[in-house]
Order: sequence, then structure tokens, then C-alpha cells
Amino acid sequence: MTSLIRKNASGRPGDGDAELLINEVVGVPAGIGEAARTARAAAFDSWLGALLPEQDGIALIAVGGLGRRQCAPYGDLDLVLLHAGVPGTDELAAKLWYPIWDAGLRLDHSVRTIAEALSVAQDDVKVALGLLDARFVAGDPILADQLIRTAADHWRRTAVRQLPGLREITTARWAAHGELAFLLEGDLKEAAGGLRDVGILRAIATAGITDALRPAVRAAHLRLLDTRDALHQQVGRRVDRLVAQERDGVAELLAADDGDALLRRVAGDARTVSHALDDAWRAADRLRSGRRRGADGRPLRRPVARDVVEHDGELVLARTAIGARPDPSLSLRVAAAAATTRLPIARATCEWLAAYCPPLPAPWPPAARAALITLLGAGPGLVPAWETCDRYGLIDGWLPEWTRLRSLPQHNPVHRFTLDRHLVQTAYEASRHTREVDRPDLLLLGAFLHDIGKGLPGDHSTVGAPVAEAVATRIGLPDSEAALIGALVRRHLLLPDVATRRDLADPKTIADVADQVGDTTTLDLLHALVRADAAATGPAAWSDWKGRLVAELVTRVRTALDTGVLPAPPAPDPALVAGPLPVVHLTGDRVAVAAADRRGLLATVAGCLALHRLEVLSADASTVDGRALVECRVQPRYGLAPDPIALSADLRRAVGGNVSVTQRLRGRALAARGEGAAPRVVWHREAATDAVLLELRAADAAGLLYRVTCALDEAGAQVRAARISTLGADVVDAFYLVGGWPDDAERARLESAVLAAAG
Repeated sequence: MTSLIRKNASGRPGDGDAELLINEVVGVPAGIGEAARTARAAAFDSWLGALLPEQDGIALIAVGGLGRRQCAPYGDLDLVLLHAGVPGTDELAAKLWYPIWDAGLRLDHSVRTIAEALSVAQDDVKVALGLLDARFVAGDPILADQLIRTAADHWRRTAVRQLPGLREITTARWAAHGELAFLLEGDLKEAAGGLRDVGILRAIATAGITDALRPAVRAAHLRLLDTRDALHQQVGRRVDRLVAQERDGVAELLAADDGDALLRRVAGDARTVSHALDDAWRAADRLRSGRRRGADGRPLRRPVARDVVEHDGELVLARTAIGARPDPSLSLRVAAAAATTRLPIARATCEWLAAYCPPLPAPWPPAARAALITLLGAGPGLVPAWETCDRYGLIDGWLPEWTRLRSLPQHNPVHRFTLDRHLVQTAYEASRHTREVDRPDLLLLGAFLHDIGKGLPGDHSTVGAPVAEAVATRIGLPDSEAALIGALVRRHLLLPDVATRRDLADPKTIADVADQVGDTTTLDLLHALVRADAAATGPAAWSDWKGRLVAELVTRVRTALDTGVLPAPPAPDPALVAGPLPVVHLTGDRVAVAAADRRGLLATVAGCLALHRLEVLSADASTVDGRALVECRVQPRYGLAPDPIALSADLRRAVGGNVSVTQRLRGRALAARGEGAAPRVVWHREAATDAVLLELRAADAAGLLYRVTCALDEAGAQVRAARISTLGADVVDAFYLVGGWPDDAERARLESAVLAAAG
């Protein structure tokens, strides 16, 4: 068996060999699906049985995937060597474990008596769950059967008491791994709705609390197992996270149309598992706490909204709401009540609403529109209520567009959620800002619809605006408000794009934004929407620096809209225009330098900052009374901020023309080159008052700003400002070049120099 394993110099299996296909070890052909998993388990049983000498009072028991006969292509072994106090058990265990390790297999093992195993299970709910999967492999079958029956009986008697602890552990795991249904790169095992949760459902079903493993759950479980099999086979090692670069290969192995189709299938299966577990937790809670009953012995009913009552901890329909002609707005009103009270909707109620609630007329009645706004503004209760309604198909009845949006992947790396969850999450985040705007209802609706154009051909902001207007009209908004919703969707990226890519001190920038926004009501709505969108996107979509820039832009545009007067550009820092040269000021994220006026100063400062692992977010260059001023906003590229004393010293030497610093700059810049698509240059002739704007779109790399500013300087261009916007692995760098650069040949020469520097 060990002849199949490549050894390293020490004679032990190499690190990569630990990921050897178990098929290669036990002689079972590779495969995906239930039959292949069962065959791998049978082969393992045979192989392990041959490793265990025949001896009374000793049994080898499999738990985990092997115990369930669900062995993945690259899996580990979870084994328990059970004994009845037989002498020499430790030596026997060593003889058993070492061949497994020598075969390059991962092994989780223990040696215990029945009493020891049950004692550990009593103290550790995860061990208790593991014993529910226990299966006899070899040795003494009577001893093994005694443990298996006793562990199952013990779980049935103690499950109600142990489930709260299990739920606490599960909630912590979900917090660490997120929700598989909405993640673009979710963990098939550990994320909420994944394979680990199916094990919890199996445990709850074993305890007899509820029928947790319904046919839909079983089918979803098998598909998730198939997906993990394919992922192992595609990657060639044990991995449970379905990362983007492997998605298409896994889809091909599973005969799915493409990676997006696979992701949607995984999302649907994860939703099925998550919903089943939610139901199971509630059933366990009711069993543990007992039913609250009135004097007549019946469960208590409490009205919470029109036609909605709380019954035994769940929301159900009032008896008067059930009739031959239900109110079309009933399902929305039930959803709004669930979100505001944070109580679940009973399964029977959801099924009744899905079967009997009539479709909404167009336009919607006021009660339905009010319920939707209440639902979107409910805060933390929104997501679970929305998911429940989506589970039973109610959302499709409200919004026919939802079918296209459900589980749609977003391929930009800054996004953490699928599109449907992102839209709902943005509405949730927008509810934090409703007190800051004149029309909170339009903010919530605009946040929910802002990316509705994704998945359609063209720019999603542009193509999404008429779709959003149509939705707003259908739900009953007047034409003027529907047009405002369309404007919010069309311009929801305006503020962050301008704030991070344009010179906010240029009156032209402020005037252009004011013209597009039109009034302060829209400005406030856009500002709130920007923050909600960023919070829903993920941590990479926002920063304190970006927030300050957007807030500064909003303040300047508000002044222009209120007074009609464009704000004056800020005056130069007095500390930079006086005193002996050079001047270097480091304060927080600001680096300011003054030196004798000369070409290439911006490039020198940018290179020195890159040398100290600082990213330049914005840069301004100007000349005052014969001295050149450069002011930059920076952040550490990674790790801690550099030593300010060393940075200040290098800046002084560099702007003074020190050759050693310049050589270090050039060597480091040449070594750091970005990868990816070819860089591209876009010209904007009317974007600035006194300059032409050159926009470079390229792969991010350390020293990129230094190389490009050097190329611009050598080509004879004077840069008065630069703005750097990072989008995942790419950047959009905007350079304000003094002069019009009207000549096509000169622009082509400059563009060629920039592309050469960026490539």
C-alpha cells in the first residue's frame, strides 16, 4: 500500500501526498455521486478490516463521512478504536494508525471504552453528534453495537437539553463562515445551509423532535455532496470552499450549464437546508419551553397587526382573514408584521398564502405599498422575513423581476453576496439612514432597486433606471416619484465615482455633479444610498478616506445647490509656503511636501511613498511663489504604517535629488508589475476647468503611480492632481494634465508612454 506514496527525503510521505486520492489508496475508481461515495466507503471498510487483528473486546468504529458512507474523493478518516479494557490497546492502536498515516491519509482518531465515549459525549455535544454517525467496521460487532445503541438512546433522552449549546456553537460557526446561499465563494461544509447543518438536522430528526429530513432536504443534501465531490476532483485535494476560479470546472463535472448555474443551484440547496433547520430549531424551542396556554388550555393568541396574530411563537392568519376572496395585500402585510415583530411566519400560513392569496393589481393598493415600505424599513427583521417569503414563492408574486435576480452571482471581487441578497441587504443598511432624508420611503425603495439592472446587457445603472421606474409605477408611486427612483438608480454610483476619481477643488467638478443631482433632496438620498450600498457590498467597498471624500463632495454640491455659488478652491497650506526648503509634514493619512520648483517632483514623492509601502489615494501638485507643493492622502498597502522618521528622511533626500534614493525607487518600481488585462487610457476633455483628464485603467501594483507619473513627466506633461481608485485587483487612476492637449498626435504619444509604464 505504501508503495503508492511518494516519499520525501525523511522517508515520510510528502506534504502534497497527504492529499492523495483515497481511490488510489484503496483501489476504488474515482467518481462523483452516491454510488461512488458508497463504493469508496466499502473499499475503506475492507482495507481497514484487514489492518485490525482479530481479538475479542476490540472494535473499530467509523464516524464522520466514513460512518455515513459519504466519503469524498479527498477525504479524511474519523475512527474510534473501542475496547473493553483489553491490555495492550495503545500498542494495537499504533499498529492500526501508522499504516493509515503511511498511506498519506488524514486521520482523526481516538481510543476509548464505552464509558469513556459516553462521558465525552455527555460533555461535548459535537462528540454526541458524531456518535450518531457511528458504524461498525471491524472487530467485535457486539461491543460496537452496544456503543451505537447506547449513544443513540442517550441522545434521544438528552437532546432537548443539549440543543441550546449546539445552537450556540452553530451560530458562532455561521458568524465565521456566512450563509452559503448568498456567498459568492462559500464553504460547502461550514457555511450556514451547508453539509454541517444537514448533520444537525439528522440529529434533531433522530431525537424525534420533528421530521427534519424531508424529501426536499434529502435531495438538496445529495446535490451538495455531489458538488463537494466534484470540487475535490477539480482541485485535486481536500477543499470545501467553492472559489470562483474553480466554479466553471466543477460545473462541467456536474453537467451544469456554467459556473453561474452551479452557484444558483448551490444557493437553492443551501436555502432548503437553512429553512429546514430554522423550522427544526423552532420545534425544539417549543418542546423545550412548553406551549403557552390560556385559562381554557389552548395556546395563547395575540394580535400583532391587521389580520395577523401570534400563535405559539409564530405568526398565523386571523380567522377573519381566511375567506373566499383574500385581500391581495395580505401576504405583504404578513411579511411586514414578521419583519417588525421578528417573529417567524408559520409554515402552514406561508403555504396558504402561496396557494390562495390573489395577485396584486397594478397599480398596487395603498395597503400593499405601505406594507412593502414597512418590510424594507424593518431593520434586522427584514432578511429572515424576506427569505421565508422567497422560500414559498411569495416574492415572485410581488415582483416578477425577482426570478432573474435570485442567486445571481456578482463577479466583482468586492462583493460578498449574490445579487438578490445584496439588494435586500442594501435596504436593511438604508434603514439606518432614514432619519437623515426627507423621503425615507423613496430611500428604502431606491436602495432595494438600485442594482436591478444587473444581469441585463449594458451598464446596469443605465438599463436599470427604466426597470426601476416601471416597478415604482406598478406599486403605485406617482410619476414624479417614480422618476426620482429612476434617477437614484441611474446615478447611484455618481458620488463615489466623482469623489474618488475627480478633483473636488475644481469648480467644474462641483458644477457637473450639481447639474446631474438637481436638488438637495436627491443629493441627500444619493448620499444615504451610497453608504448603504457600500455597507451591503463588503468591507473592501468602503473606507474612512472614501467616506470623507464623499462627504466633502456632498457638502460642496449642497453649497452650490443652496446658494448657486461654487465653493472656492482651498487655499494652500500656510506651513508649506513659508520657511526653508524642503518642507515635509506627516499627519495621519496626509503627506505634504514643499520643495524647489522642478519637474518630476510628484513622481519622486509617489515613488518614495511606494518604497515605504504606502498607497497614494489622492495627490495634488501646485506651484506657489517659485516653490512646488505636493499633498497626498495615503494608506498602508498592507501591515502597519511605516516609521515616520525614516519616511520623512527619505522624502527630504528624494526631493533634494539624492541619487541613492532615486536608484532604490527605480529598482523597486521595475520589480513590481501588475497582472491581468491590458491597461487602457480614456480621455475626458470637459471634466476640468483648466486641464484635460487622462484616466488610466490598469491592474494594481506597487509603484504604479510612480512609473506613470515618471512617464508623464518625461513626455512633457504637467500633472496638477491625481486621484487613485482601487476596484479589487484593478485601479482607475485619473491625472489632471495642465493644458488642453488638443493635438491628436501629442495625445497618442502621451497615451503610448502611459500604457508602456503601466504594462
